[in-house]
Amino acid sequence: MLVVLLSPAPGLTMLVVDLVIVALLGVDLTLAGGVRTLAFTRSGPTSARLGQPVPLVLGIANDGDRPVRARVRDAWPPSAGARPREHQVVVPAGERRFLETTLYPTRRGDREPFRITVRSLGPLGLAGRQGRHRSPWRVRVLPPFTSRRHLPAALARLREVEGEVAIRGAGAGSEFDSLRDYVIGDDVRLIDWRGTARRGAVVVRTFRPERDRRVVCVLDTGRTSAGRVGDVPRLDHALDAALLLTAVALRAGDRVGLVAHDSVPRVTLPGSHDHAFLARVTDAMARLEPAIVEADHAGIVSTVLRETSRRSLVVLFTELAPAVIEEGLLPALGTLTARHTVVVAALRDPRVDELAAGRGDVRAVYAAAAAEQTLMRRRELTETLRRRGVEVVDAPPAGYAAAVTDAYLTLKSLGRL
Repeated sequence: MLVVLLSPAPGLTMLVVDLVIVALLGVDLTLAGGVRTLAFTRSGPTSARLGQPVPLVLGIANDGDRPVRARVRDAWPPSAGARPREHQVVVPAGERRFLETTLYPTRRGDREPFRITVRSLGPLGLAGRQGRHRSPWRVRVLPPFTSRRHLPAALARLREVEGEVAIRGAGAGSEFDSLRDYVIGDDVRLIDWRGTARRGAVVVRTFRPERDRRVVCVLDTGRTSAGRVGDVPRLDHALDAALLLTAVALRAGDRVGLVAHDSVPRVTLPGSHDHAFLARVTDAMARLEPAIVEADHAGIVSTVLRETSRRSLVVLFTELAPAVIEEGLLPALGTLTARHTVVVAALRDPRVDELAAGRGDVRAVYAAAAAEQTLMRRRELTETLRRRGVEVVDAPPAGYAAAVTDAYLTLKSLGRL
């Protein structure tokens, strides 16, 4: 008997395979849970300091009648540092699941999510549905306040200045404190003759620094504030120093105000002695960014004079450079120093000092000459400002915030606020 085996044509085989795949894809797509029936909520902190992780929770509620096996991508801006970027989750019908995302921000300011992309797969994982959702949230990344470590030492010196510890002298404040016996070296102008007559011994008046003085922190947010020192913008160093000064001045009972200005005012906070003011200052600083424009120093002075009617200590955080001081600040300085005590707080790049000390080869010698010329110009500008009655702080990042606060405490102890 002759048996003939017939095999299907190759084209027919491929057609059958394709039809089977299409059928499986259709079934898988039909059984995939819907993405439109999902609802999203968020919870977690709304603010954190730069450098601190921010744990957030994304809630997913499935209001449909099928379970959802999904891949969820919660998109944030790169500077938010969201981890993980994707989640795998199964949400049964009528139930809720929670996903955890941690932000590791790399910049100050407000961070908001873009959108949530959900891809719901069928049981076979061959096909699925995809959709986008929005669940608004905002995390405000505050300045890190790394100078907080200097706060105990600054407060200890403040207690000395205010006479709350044993280290105490006659003081140069203007508020009378008490009488004490005269000792050799005391200023004879401090002798209280009536007290001396009553006691039968020479006594001198002691004074304590005034409280309820005015301090205004002025941040130059012009183009020079965008320059980096130690991979950190100059503006961020200034914010850190201003926060330490604000914290100490508030503890001293003084009123503190804040002005941020480049070509136009960016922030103006009236003076306050409320301890909650530090939180408001921190919040306002979070959104400040350098503007790539020249600072309008005449506008800065006008803003300060408009915001501060009483005599105050004005601390101007700016760059000690010829273009800034000679061309910008000096023409407008006289009006400011006539009514206020002024401190210019400048940040010195330690790299310039390192270059000035280099002598290893010809290139190092040329670099040292250029660095020394830069340092010489800074010294000249410092002397020019001091002749105009301005106190100058010129310090590297490691001691910048502490140096600014020390200048404030010194002026306070001398009764010059």
